[in-house]
Amino acid sequence: MPSKTKPSRKLPTAQEIKSYIKNASGTIGRREIARAFNITGNERIQFKKLLRELKSEGEIVLSHRRKVNPSRKIPPVTVIKIIKISDDGDALAKLEDSVHGMERIKILIPHSNKHAPFKPGDRVLAKLNRTQNDFYEATVIRRLENTSNKVIGVLKKIKGELNLLPIDGKRSNRAIIEKDESTPIQEGDIVSVEIKPQRRLALKRAKVVEILGNQNTANAVSLICIHEHEIPFEFPDAAIRQASSAEPVLLDDKRTDLRDIDLITVDGADARDFDDAIWAEPDETGTNLNGWRLIVAIADVANYVKPNDPLDVEAKTRGNSVYFPDRVVPMLPEALSNGLCSLKPNEDRACLAVEIVIDSQGKKKSHHFIRGLMRSKARITYDQLQSEFNSFQETGTETQISDLASPLYGAFNSLLCARTDRGALEIEMPEMQIKLAENGQVEHITPRDRLDSHRLIEEFMILANVCAAETLENKKYTCVYRVHDSPNSDKVEALRLNLEGFDIKLSKGQVITAKLFNKILKQAKGQDNQEMISQLVLRSQSQAVYSANNLGHFGLGLRRYAHFTSPIRRYSDLLVHRALISSHDFENDISITSSLEELEPICEQISKTERRAVIAERAANDRYAALFMCNRIGETFDSFITGVTRFGVFVSFGEAR
Repeated sequence: MPSKTKPSRKLPTAQEIKSYIKNASGTIGRREIARAFNITGNERIQFKKLLRELKSEGEIVLSHRRKVNPSRKIPPVTVIKIIKISDDGDALAKLEDSVHGMERIKILIPHSNKHAPFKPGDRVLAKLNRTQNDFYEATVIRRLENTSNKVIGVLKKIKGELNLLPIDGKRSNRAIIEKDESTPIQEGDIVSVEIKPQRRLALKRAKVVEILGNQNTANAVSLICIHEHEIPFEFPDAAIRQASSAEPVLLDDKRTDLRDIDLITVDGADARDFDDAIWAEPDETGTNLNGWRLIVAIADVANYVKPNDPLDVEAKTRGNSVYFPDRVVPMLPEALSNGLCSLKPNEDRACLAVEIVIDSQGKKKSHHFIRGLMRSKARITYDQLQSEFNSFQETGTETQISDLASPLYGAFNSLLCARTDRGALEIEMPEMQIKLAENGQVEHITPRDRLDSHRLIEEFMILANVCAAETLENKKYTCVYRVHDSPNSDKVEALRLNLEGFDIKLSKGQVITAKLFNKILKQAKGQDNQEMISQLVLRSQSQAVYSANNLGHFGLGLRRYAHFTSPIRRYSDLLVHRALISSHDFENDISITSSLEELEPICEQISKTERRAVIAERAANDRYAALFMCNRIGETFDSFITGVTRFGVFVSFGEAR
């Protein structure tokens, strides 16, 4: 009788073991791996040998407690994905396929790379060279095709055929448009196309998927930027219906009547949504000499947008409103953003307000939050507020606006003392204002005036944001913080070297504070190189982001800070409003408490949408500037260099001669 022998099982491959370890949650042991692949008896010898081989190759890490981790070893050649383009033109990237613990790996592709320029989302095969812990510099071997084969461009007729000229300028995406009688297209159309597969040396061919507009229309520039950066601009029907069916709020036992308080809104002349109102008066309690009592009231967007309803889902996707010279892509439909959530004069509006008491030096003595019903007494522009206050200072003539303005400026001057005392960063960079004609052409580009009225509103909003963060922290509620980390050592060293060229010394080993940067900015004030040095200091800063973990705000010199004042246009503020409403029991049926684990992915998402908006807005301004200058070829301008990079120089133009 033949003996029964146990059939041998096939051991898992090295790739199967690596995949299992990579996908496991946290550190696992040898036993868990053996059990997962049903390894028993004599098979264990071969299994242990295989693990040792993987360890020797640097693919996994074996600890002394028989635990197994994925290796943090970075392959010398790997695929990386572009996530951001810096102001200097360098590309920042991350590993496309990273294991747990390698998410912090930062990769830099210098702009001098022969394959530049890149844009976020590009994929490249690169050779990596480690420069320091978690920092690598990449040498690009070749670009890789993105998974999407859709390209946006403008149609131009060349030799009788319509060709696609891609808006990103890449010659590799130029293509001949295939004829399709069902899609009427013409030269000048802005289109989204699908690139067809083709032979290596053949000219690409493309099919028009969607006609986005025409390059000769007034809104062509913003239209291109919206589609290029994939910014959602059409609301789902469910969100539109919800916004349209919203009704005004009436006074009830959960709301405080603020309608007798002289709250006013202060915004730009072209603003259409007014989501914050302010008021101030001297504190007459007798124990706070020269102190102030003030109120910041914000539109109660949380009353209309509930967690996980159609409006909330869409607002979370958008993350924020996006502002172009000719239009706004709002986070919420206009029925809310320009309607019930806009604090229009002489109309009752639901609000979430904070009443604050400060001393003569701007130090906060107390604050408390109110859910109320308000009625704005006036819609005032920055220019009006400043003009009326200046006129009152010069002539003593009182008007309705100057009566409201005087205590506001009094509280503002106290807040400036507190700002100076804590050493908030004082980088004053000119903001360019683009004025368009009705046909979409650029009439002029001028620096936007920077008035004390602008700074007044900023200081009131900063103080309200601090109150929001403090309150949620004290009530032990999770909070979406606005965090701004201190500059990393590499950026500080680069700044130090650049400042040497201007005879400004930044010694090694100094404790880096905002006050130190302010000292540098003060040295440059009034000099021809002032703007360039301001740019250098600005570029040395870390990027502010949203996080459920508080890191403080380096630039403002604050230990805790949260965005509370613009829930119409920022999802972060809406989340803060909900947490404040819940923590104060302002609403009976609201359940919005979230754990850190739930909030962190949302913070990461809205940080990305904010960055997307900044890039899109900057791209639109750059295109408008190019259109403005292309008609001025041959003209002479007074100008000066404001920055030098590896790929060229930044130049600021003055008036034409």
